Amino acid sequence: MPRLLLPVLLVLFCAVVAVAAPTRRSNILIALADDWSFPHASAYGTRWVNTPNFDRVAREGVLFSNAYTPVAKCSASRATLLLGRNPWQSGAAFVHWNYFPPEYRSYPEALAAAGYAIGFTGKGWSPGVARFPDGSPRNVLGPGFQARKLQPPTRGIANVDYAGNLSDFLDQVPADSPWCFWYGGNEPHRAYEFRSGVNKGGKSLDQIDRVPGYWPDHPDVRHDLLDYAMEIEHFDTQLGAILEELARRGELDNTLVIVTADNGMPFPRVKGQVYEAASHLPLAIRWPAGIPHPGRTVTDFVSFIDLAPTVLAAAGILPEASGMAAFAGRDLSPLLASNSNGRVDPSRDHVMLGRERHDPGRPHNAGYPVRAIVTDGYLFLHNFAPERWPSGNPETGYLDTDAAATRDVLLQTRRAQGVTNPHWELNFGLRPADELYALADDPDNIRNLALLPGHAAQLESLRRRLFDALRAEGDPRLTGNDPDFFDRYPFANEAFNDLYERWQRGDLKLPHWADPEPR
Repeated sequence: MPRLLLPVLLVLFCAVVAVAAPTRRSNILIALADDWSFPHASAYGTRWVNTPNFDRVAREGVLFSNAYTPVAKCSASRATLLLGRNPWQSGAAFVHWNYFPPEYRSYPEALAAAGYAIGFTGKGWSPGVARFPDGSPRNVLGPGFQARKLQPPTRGIANVDYAGNLSDFLDQVPADSPWCFWYGGNEPHRAYEFRSGVNKGGKSLDQIDRVPGYWPDHPDVRHDLLDYAMEIEHFDTQLGAILEELARRGELDNTLVIVTADNGMPFPRVKGQVYEAASHLPLAIRWPAGIPHPGRTVTDFVSFIDLAPTVLAAAGILPEASGMAAFAGRDLSPLLASNSNGRVDPSRDHVMLGRERHDPGRPHNAGYPVRAIVTDGYLFLHNFAPERWPSGNPETGYLDTDAAATRDVLLQTRRAQGVTNPHWELNFGLRPADELYALADDPDNIRNLALLPGHAAQLESLRRRLFDALRAEGDPRLTGNDPDFFDRYPFANEAFNDLYERWQRGDLKLPHWADPEPR
């Protein structure tokens, strides 16, 4: 063989080997805060919340400014992320404190079947009960890693060492095996240590440039917001420790990192509702293998239902081979691979939202059914049972909303005045069947255009678009003859059932903040 030919053959041989060698599949990390609203991160310009690690993920990846959960309540929202299906397509998974539907496989279970190691720390799919069809216990996220503890900065923050538990998980992952891990922060879920944001976090009330218009601008409301901010920052600190642990192990750049929250902040008129602050969430994704042009902000409307197909695509698993039911969501990979800011896919111009039964607080444990659509300009909601109280009945103390300093201010103000007031009406009052809000002019969703002349055409256009899409997806609210279909799923919580029975018997002792009668 000529001496000059040998180097050429060696180069060709190495190239063939490189092409033929299997590429290691991407790891998956989901970092999910509990009750965190858009835009409460410094990456979005909020100056009273400092999130350097979320900001890092956004800077080294893609920041989304129009990410939504289709249902703003814990277990129901988490189910949409796990299944890639809208809640009205997911049976019992639509209701809070539910039984996870045994007929559906979660994306971690699909990954495990494809050779991934899976696990979680903190809050997993919860609250609710998951079982296999034969009744045996089922963990839709894999085994939990909860042994490591730390000293939390406040009494309201969990003592879970999330980063330490990730380390324990990685220690038992087989060499060269891809993995999928769920960091389920318990923060900023309530309860909070009141005034901890100021007393322990060094914050000041005047850092908050604007209190939402549906609450009074009261010092206790501002303290409540800063206590919430401190818990977000703890979640972010643990995220930073997790990123550093992955970097130390050489795993970070082979990992798809998705950081978001399950639903909006645990305040009146937010968590569990179907307004902007309830459903609009922070989202940042870092993935060097799939994001060749990092540092971009994308304005496409994306939904939690898009995350499961995105994860499967990153793992190289075709949807039809996953064993999962057909997705309603769409893989986000094209948005991640783009080199564009702003709107990448013109077809991503809306998301759909909904609500059924959350916490108890109404006769017969009835829910508060809503469907909604969000577009670039408008939020349209249809309330199917406007005769019901949206936050729970007054005589039960508005049980379908989180206890909070802000709630105390709202109720104390109403009692002191002796009459209803605009803030009470916005948070706890009855609502009309239709609501329409212009988002650019009214980000707090206060001025209902459906009640004003001149908006009938826009109202009808959005209603038709929403209802046609829901019928196409088989929503029982639109296609069935049982209007309370979702209320018939049993609570997976005996305490809720007992609460309702005591209320029906008339021996329920009201909380100190309960109103004596509906107004």
